[in-house]
Amino acid sequence: MNSFDYTGKTALVTGASSGMGREFARQLAARGAALILIARSEAKLQALAAELVRKHGVSVTVIVQDLAKSEAIPHIAARLETLRHYPDVLINCAGFATYGPFEKLSIDRQRDEINLNCLAPVELTHAMLPGMLQKGFGVIINVASTAAMQPDPYMAIYGATKAFLLSFSNALWGEYRSKGIRVLALCPGATDTAFFDVVNADEASVGKRMPADKVVAQALQAVDTNRNTLIAGFGNWLLGQLHRFVTRQRLVLIVEKILRPRSA
Repeated sequence: MNSFDYTGKTALVTGASSGMGREFARQLAARGAALILIARSEAKLQALAAELVRKHGVSVTVIVQDLAKSEAIPHIAARLETLRHYPDVLINCAGFATYGPFEKLSIDRQRDEINLNCLAPVELTHAMLPGMLQKGFGVIINVASTAAMQPDPYMAIYGATKAFLLSFSNALWGEYRSKGIRVLALCPGATDTAFFDVVNADEASVGKRMPADKVVAQALQAVDTNRNTLIAGFGNWLLGQLHRFVTRQRLVLIVEKILRPRSA
């Protein structure tokens, strides 16, 4: 499998205003890709767009959209059709986590978590994949998590959404690997982003936080070899193998102890 050439390609990145989404945008722009940046914060997107144009001279389109809303993906698809932008690369990076006892968390907030972490990537992939197939090439990176490797007490919905994304991505890799489409499930562990500021619980951050630029660099290297899954970081990879050595029940008990709220 040859390295993927991003020069002259168009990459759509969700969650591009911060964290790994912003880092994907920066590294793809450095590789010569035009960008379509999607997030809720217009000010942050415009600042990033100005940076990428100044540093790399690439074309950047900004779309301000809350992907948890039901009308989000049809709106984006219509906007891209109007602009005649058809992405060759799709980075589904937008997502968030809720933390705490399941019954105490807002069901509306958890519904948004499912919509953003699961439904939005599925709908965007479904909308963008036909164009990639027509051209005979494309890249899809779905940002899952090491939380996908086991059930996660106190982050039950987050772990379940990431397990869904891992399975979904692997299935697409199986379907489309012979048709020029590279699909990667990226499973980072704790990463040095604002993610844990939203979660607002140090217990949810397991292990040393990995710099976002290193996670993204490893992901793009994995795409070059057409891998279907990448657990970023050797320590995270080791933790991801724990299910091979203990029962599922024992694994859940271990994770419950790690993630248990300290106030409990």
